Parts: sequence; structure tokens; C-alpha cells
Amino acid sequence: MIVEEKITINKNNSAVWTVITNIRHIEKIISGIEKIEILYEPENCLVGLKWRETRIYFDKPSAIDKWITDAVDNKFYKTRAEMNDFIFLTTMSISENGDNTILTSSHETKSQGIIAIIKSLPMIFFEDC
Repeated sequence: MIVEEKITINKNNSAVWTVITNIRHIEKIISGIEKIEILYEPENCLVGLKWRETRIYFDKPSAIDKWITDAVDNKFYKTRAEMNDFIFLTTMSISENGDNTILTSSHETKSQGIIAIIKSLPMIFFEDC
């Protein structure tokens, strides 16, 4: 299943890129994230950055490790996370539109194994919403 959302921001690409790549403080701009712990930080690029992200699900904290798998400065970065036979892939990309920036966030969930596939079956009914 893939979910994508676009938003227009009244800032230039560079300003938006600076905010969305500041993973250490991303909970300040993404609601629902309670805590970020940096696990590995490369010296001069985004690729390989790894962090533990804690959110509240059903009134309980739930943490997942995420890492950046691919990136092009001022264009996009891709993340991956794995939990309970699911793979979560996210792409954050930006593009200029005059004086504005279009931020696109795309999330894909892949089921691995029969149990994960069975658990994901109810989501089929919501794909076209």
C-alpha cells in the first residue's frame, strides 16, 4: 500500500531541506513523534543516518529504527524501517514552484511473510479512499 501527500510551503527549497533533514529535531514538525534517538550519524552525508523513533500507539510508546538509504541534496531522501514482518519505505522529496516549495511525502508498506500478509488484508479496502 502506498500513501502520498503533497503540501506547498512558502519557503525556498534550501530552507525546507534544512528542516526536513534535521532528523534530530523532527518531532518538532511531525506530530505524533514523541522522541528521536540518533543511533548512527555519518560525517558528511545523509545516507546511513540511523535513528530510533518513538510514537504513541494505543496509549503505549512504540519505537522503530529507521535509516536513510538514498539521498540527493535539496531533492529527496528515502528511509527504510522494518518491524513484525513489515517493511516501511518513505520518500521525502522537494521541488521548486516559483517562490514556493512542494514537499511530497510518500509512504509504502510491504508485507513479508504469510502472517504479515494476512494482517494487511483489511487495508485493501481502504486503498482507494
